[in-house]
Amino acid sequence: MRPILTLTLNPALDLATETGALLPGRKLRCTAPRLDPGGGGVNVSRAIARLGRASTAMIALGGATGDTIAALLAAEGIEIAVLPLPGLTRQSVAVTARDTGAQYRLVMPGPDWPAEATVRLFGELSNRIGSDHVVVVSGSLPPGLPGATLVQLAGLCHERDAEMFLDTSGPALSEALRGTDGPPFDLLRTDGEEAGQLAGRDFEDPGDLASFGRHLIDTGRARQVVMALGARGTVGVTATEAFFCHAPEVELVSAVGAGDSLLGAVALALAQGQTFRTSVRAGTAAAAAAVTTPATQLCDGALARRLVGEVEVSDLA
Repeated sequence: MRPILTLTLNPALDLATETGALLPGRKLRCTAPRLDPGGGGVNVSRAIARLGRASTAMIALGGATGDTIAALLAAEGIEIAVLPLPGLTRQSVAVTARDTGAQYRLVMPGPDWPAEATVRLFGELSNRIGSDHVVVVSGSLPPGLPGATLVQLAGLCHERDAEMFLDTSGPALSEALRGTDGPPFDLLRTDGEEAGQLAGRDFEDPGDLASFGRHLIDTGRARQVVMALGARGTVGVTATEAFFCHAPEVELVSAVGAGDSLLGAVALALAQGQTFRTSVRAGTAAAAAAVTTPATQLCDGALARRLVGEVEVSDLA
């Protein structure tokens, strides 16, 4: 198996709790909070661990919340490489209202990124990335770090003959995909809503979404594209194939962590030498397994492996 390094530049200490109802102007009594280390790359590493394998999680951390995240990951047995930052690593809060079952997610922006941290980041990565690495860059970017940095990271991975998988959103994703100077991302993971924001229109049909994925490949921005359509399933596109993995039917408890579980399973399968189609099928099963767990608990490995057999795959024209 090829080594996997995940990179999280804007991690979060995730707090999940419940209350009877969300009412304005009231003091709301909540259940004891559950604390989890969070952020895209962090959760990809946690998902890989739940699937029975290991990765290294490189994380930018600062302050007491950063120390808490490091301790929580150590307790889960995940190897970490810390990029120290000034300030306080952000928190995010998920509150479930028991009267309706609705979940409200409050996401903080994170501390400002100092310019000197970029130099340290590329220095650390240069020391760690080998020619056989899979580097998964996942999650939002902190304030002050431009999306063009993602293109530069792809360039570094290309120089080292490593592969870079990208999963981000918003302005960072738009800026990264506008760049034309760097190499294509080896894999781009997004969802239908994010793809719609990039294209300026909604995608309801897997075939239409696959056509947009082909556009990203044809314009040199990605070599492989994985796009989720929520409970419906996942589109996979390369230069030679396009297909749709139909998600198995499961009971929805919380959608938090589904995308990270999907990417973790895809990255793991590809690192193990599986085909792209087999890998996306495994990712679809892991995402389905993740939504059956509460809060930020990600996928259950045994359930994810069982659900693979229930993922039907159909080719897209």
